[in-house]
Amino acid sequence: MEKIREKIGEIIFLLSAVMSVFLILLIIFFIFSEGMKFVNEYGLLKFITGSTWKPTAGNPKFGIKPMIVGSLIVTLVSTLIAVPFGLAISIFMAYYSKKSYGSLKSLINLMAAIPSVVYGFFAMMVLVPLVKDIFGVKSGMNMLTASLLLAIMILPTMVNISENSLRQVPKTFMTGSLALGASKEETIAKVLVPYAKSGIFSSIILAIGRAIGETMAVYLVIGNQPMMPTSLLKGARTLTTNIVLEMGYASGMHRQALIATGMVLFCFILIINILFNIIRNKTESKF
Repeated sequence: MEKIREKIGEIIFLLSAVMSVFLILLIIFFIFSEGMKFVNEYGLLKFITGSTWKPTAGNPKFGIKPMIVGSLIVTLVSTLIAVPFGLAISIFMAYYSKKSYGSLKSLINLMAAIPSVVYGFFAMMVLVPLVKDIFGVKSGMNMLTASLLLAIMILPTMVNISENSLRQVPKTFMTGSLALGASKEETIAKVLVPYAKSGIFSSIILAIGRAIGETMAVYLVIGNQPMMPTSLLKGARTLTTNIVLEMGYASGMHRQALIATGMVLFCFILIINILFNIIRNKTESKF
């Protein structure tokens, strides 16, 4: 009887895994089959290097270079802002907070559960006027505001994973380092954080994926101007906002171009994951 239960459990888990793989392959097939139709007709190089997006003009142009650059800039800036804060919060929660840990953990989990559109409303009411007043620009709807918003949104992902990784470091590492005369801060910086770097890298990868794929919150504050970004204080348009803005009324070649935009976004996320995994594996081999 016990063997039968184990076999049934094994089959259920196998089917779940197969279903997950099947759904991923189905999504990839749909995106690439539709996207490649447009790419073959319009041209891949022309599509990703074109600087003009005029899908409804008499002579339609589908250049997504401004959206690619906008997505990469916003993602990079938000990650650079979030990483130091996320790592500092993770270290504090793992090694310093005792009485306040429960409250902090609850707040971080609450941040992760807040809908993105609520973050967008918060940014519209608080960050947009703040950026406008501080930098004296005509509009606070720009890439800097979007980057600050994304930095706030990806913090819970980074903190939860990094903090769990830091807590998985054997306690003997800290006690041994302290016994050898190192201070607590030196132990954390030179022993514990390097040991947990695999989990920290994973948190950064997931945070970048969340940042580059975010739509509604960014849509509300970035300005949505399909032109080449020239400054963080200027409006721009990302790949995701471009899709959500126009998919509702797009048809024909225009619709195929938007699906191809999703294909490009998918490829970017895949490349970023591969690069970070290579970096993580190299750093792990040196430890």
